[in-house]
Amino acid sequence: MDTRSELQSTIARILEAGKGILAADESTPTITKRFDAVGIESSENSRRAYRTLMLTTPGVSEYLAGVILFEETLGQNADDGTPLAQLLVRNGIAPGIKVDKGTTPLAGAPGDLVTQGLDGLAERLKGYKAQGARFTKWREVYAITPANPTPLGIAANAEVLARYAGICQEQGLVPIVEPEVLIDGDHSLERCEEVTESVLAAVFDALRRHRVATELIVLKPNMVVPGKKHSRRASPEEVAAATLRVLRRTVPASVPTINFLSGGQAPEEATANLNALNTLDPHAPWVLSFSFARALQDPVMQLWRGKPGNVAAAQSAFAHRLRMNSLARDGKWTAAHEAR
Repeated sequence: MDTRSELQSTIARILEAGKGILAADESTPTITKRFDAVGIESSENSRRAYRTLMLTTPGVSEYLAGVILFEETLGQNADDGTPLAQLLVRNGIAPGIKVDKGTTPLAGAPGDLVTQGLDGLAERLKGYKAQGARFTKWREVYAITPANPTPLGIAANAEVLARYAGICQEQGLVPIVEPEVLIDGDHSLERCEEVTESVLAAVFDALRRHRVATELIVLKPNMVVPGKKHSRRASPEEVAAATLRVLRRTVPASVPTINFLSGGQAPEEATANLNALNTLDPHAPWVLSFSFARALQDPVMQLWRGKPGNVAAAQSAFAHRLRMNSLARDGKWTAAHEAR
C-alpha cells in the first residue's frame, strides 16, 4: 500500500459513524498527578492496569475509532500478553501515539510556550509504526493573558505544528494537529474566540506553506469557552455559535474531521457542548466529533481508585460516557440520557 493509501485508510477508520477518539496519552508526570488526586500509586503496572481497563471495556469498539497512547503504553501488553496496540487493532480501533516532547518557554515571547520533539521525529515514527501506530498527536498550547499569546507565539507554534504534520504524512501516519487555547484564566468567551481564530488562521496558513494535505489530517482544537475563572459560564448554544464562527472563518472544508479536546471541561459539560455544535450546524463540512481525555476518564478514575474489585463499575462508567458522546457526535444527546 502506498503512503497516500495508508493515510486514506486511517482517515476512513477515524470517520466511522458514531465514533470518536480517546486521548489516553498523558505523560507519566501528568497521570501521576491525576492518580495522586484519587489515592492511586503511580507505577508502570498501575498505569498499564488503568489503561488496559479502558481498552478492554465491553463494547468499546462501538464508540471508539482510535485511541491516542503514550509511548510507554504502546510497548505494554494486556493481562493475557497481547500487545495493547494489537488488542486495539483486533477490535477495529486504530492505535495512535503522542509524539511531542512537551513544552518549553519560547525565547522572545514572555509567557508563551512552544513544543519540542521535532529532532529525530522521522526515525521515531518508523519505530512507532512498526509497533502498530497508525496516527500521531502533537499539542501546542496557548495561554490567554492580556499580553498572550503574542504574534510571535502564534506564528512559532503554527510553524512547529506544520513541520510535524508534514513529517508524519511522509511516513504514512495521519497527524492529529492540536492547537489548544487553554481554559485557564478569567478571560471572556469573546476573548477566547478572538485568540482561537488567530491561532487557527496561522495554523492553516503554515500547513499550506508546508504542503500538508489537509484532507489527510485530524484537527483537534479547543471549543470556544470562557476561562474557568470567568464570572459567567457560557451556555452550550453560546459555545457552539462562537466555535462554529471561528471554524467557518479558518478551517478548510477539505479537513475531514474535527475531534475536539475537552480541555478541562466537566464530563457532561463537554458532551452538552459537543451536542450543541452538531445541533446548531448538522450540515457542517466536517465531522464534529470528540477526542476527550479527562471528560471521558475522570469518572473512570474516581470509581476505579486502583482496586481490582472496582473494575466493572469503572468500565460501566467509561462505556456510559462513550455512549453519551457518541450521541452528541450526532446531535442526539439530551440530559435525560445521563440517567442510568
